[in-house]
Amino acid sequence: MFLLLPLCLCVLLLRADAQDQASLWRGNDRSGRCQYTFTVPSPVEASCPQTGAPELESLKARLNLLEVLVSRLSGGDIQASGSQQGVGARAQPELQEALNRAVGERNLLQGEKEHLERQLEGLQRRMEEMRRETERLRNRPCPPQTPMVPPSTSLQDRGLIRPAGGSSPMSHLMTRPNRQGDSSSLRDSAWQYGAPGFQELKAEVTEVPAPDGSEDNAGCGYLISVGEPVTHRKADNIAGKYGVWMQDPEAVSPYGPNMVWRLDTVGTEVRQLFGYEDMEQLSKGFPSKVLLLPELVESTGATLYRGSLYYQRRRSRTLIRYDLASESIAARRDLPHAGFHGQFPYSWGGYTDIDLSVDEKGLWAVYSTSKAKGAIVISQLDPHSLEVKKSWETNIRKNSAANSFIICGKLYTLASYTAHDTIINYMYDTETSQGKAVAIPFRNKYGYNSMVDYNLAQRKLFSWDNFHIVSYNIRLGRQQAN
Repeated sequence: MFLLLPLCLCVLLLRADAQDQASLWRGNDRSGRCQYTFTVPSPVEASCPQTGAPELESLKARLNLLEVLVSRLSGGDIQASGSQQGVGARAQPELQEALNRAVGERNLLQGEKEHLERQLEGLQRRMEEMRRETERLRNRPCPPQTPMVPPSTSLQDRGLIRPAGGSSPMSHLMTRPNRQGDSSSLRDSAWQYGAPGFQELKAEVTEVPAPDGSEDNAGCGYLISVGEPVTHRKADNIAGKYGVWMQDPEAVSPYGPNMVWRLDTVGTEVRQLFGYEDMEQLSKGFPSKVLLLPELVESTGATLYRGSLYYQRRRSRTLIRYDLASESIAARRDLPHAGFHGQFPYSWGGYTDIDLSVDEKGLWAVYSTSKAKGAIVISQLDPHSLEVKKSWETNIRKNSAANSFIICGKLYTLASYTAHDTIINYMYDTETSQGKAVAIPFRNKYGYNSMVDYNLAQRKLFSWDNFHIVSYNIRLGRQQAN
């Protein structure tokens, strides 16, 4: 017992001294198990060569690995970027070419879409015209039947020929030579489809000798009839689907009066004016002169007069007088308030907002304005300065007319540009400022007439019908056609 007591005291003393130099730690390890750690300071070494814990060393190793990976990735990005730039530089021309092709195809499709939309609008307008015409024909009463005159009755007994010294009331049906020497008679349309007795009477009347030049067809008058179309040439390519052809009624040097001129108006770059020495060379397709116009042409409304070409500049209401001799622009002027580029075209479309023409009374413009609300406006122009001298506003809508032309100061409109057998349905006289409905037969032989103009040089109608250059003989009379 006495021996145990000193031993315990020694142990206690040693334990107290050890607590100043040793440490006991308890905690969970990484797997979650309880772990005791006992540390004793070294009696010899003041410090350890490695002061970091294992976790710190592991963290340093991970950081080093990350630094290596980042450096590799950075170098790879730079190399990849350089390679991509090289590939992009090589692929850029191919991409640009593909883009240009795509843009070109888009423009072509857009143009075709606009063309189809215009055709659709034209068809819709034509259907509406046909509906109105059908209603008009249904509501019109039948004409009274005229009794047939016996063939044996003499002309004097019928009252158609008066004794010497008197004038015949049917003198407007007698044979009259025109400027070209055509001696065919002026025929009343009512006689062409009558009974055999009327046909015989017509033959007897045409045998009466024609009067002298006091009633020659060379003077001005009202349009009585239009002959059958005569084809002179067909265009060679799509550029000639629509166009305008013309002659100068007062040609000046260096071009003679037989010179024929032509413009193909399909495309966005319309500026070539082809000249032919005469109609024969036109039929053969051999131009003797090709002029490049300084300003682009809009549509089929051009005309020739006194050595100058008059036309509308593309996408504007500007009129241009181009001198053929000097091959330069002699005058330009805006047509006041005129619609342009599809605002007030003819029913067939084609940006035919402004239509220029020439007749016995000078230079004319047919167009419309917002003030006129789409009705046809006729203006007489000064051929030198293009200034408007006088204007008339009609009662016919411009987009309901297929085309129009002016003869002797009288405007005539065409009912359809596609119907093979149509009519000239309206006439407006600038001398009386009065308009009226007419019904003069007209034939669109090829089914798409984009230009009809009066040619004063030959006293005919010139037209451009679906690639074909066509002309019509006409008859003028002193009395208005009923």
